[in-house]
Amino acid sequence: MSVTIDYEPVAADELGLKTVGQVLTHVQRENRLVVNLLVDGVPPDLTRLGHLRAASLDGLTLFIETAEPRQMALEVIDEVEEQLDEADRLKAEACSLLQKNGGVGKAMEKLSGCFSTWQAAQESVLKTAQLLRIDLAKIIIGARSLQDVLGEFTGQLRQIKSALENRDFVTLGDILTYETAETSADWRSALGAMREVIA
Repeated sequence: MSVTIDYEPVAADELGLKTVGQVLTHVQRENRLVVNLLVDGVPPDLTRLGHLRAASLDGLTLFIETAEPRQMALEVIDEVEEQLDEADRLKAEACSLLQKNGGVGKAMEKLSGCFSTWQAAQESVLKTAQLLRIDLAKIIIGARSLQDVLGEFTGQLRQIKSALENRDFVTLGDILTYETAETSADWRSALGAMREVIA
């Protein structure tokens, strides 16, 4: 049996740890998040997590890398801010192309990248809040909660989708130019508020 956590050997026997699950619980008690797990040098099948947790440490080589959840969350927030900068750039290019005749195809390409970025940002914020058990209704941006801001953002995505489906490029241009500009500012305020809660 060999147990290594963050490149340090761990005396599992001395700690009374007999199963993989007990080692993982030990890591969790230290307020660490497992980011990499190898059993005998191979990533385990996580669909059989119950079986893995019950496995005895006898004869196993267990390697675990961890991260501190708050530090990891702050890194995610930084990454989301960078993604939003890229989304703003793509949105501006799409707006410019929509104003030109014949630029619709290229504008749609830019918008596709923009949508992907916005959705990834929203998912990152939601998962970060879930990881740290942050109540989005309690993070206030101006007079609204972060939960409300995310709801409004989802509504804007529906408006954009509807304009695209109806090929209403004038409405689409207006939404992108005016309404999403405020949303972008709200996103940045929300990320700042999350950063304060996390730190």
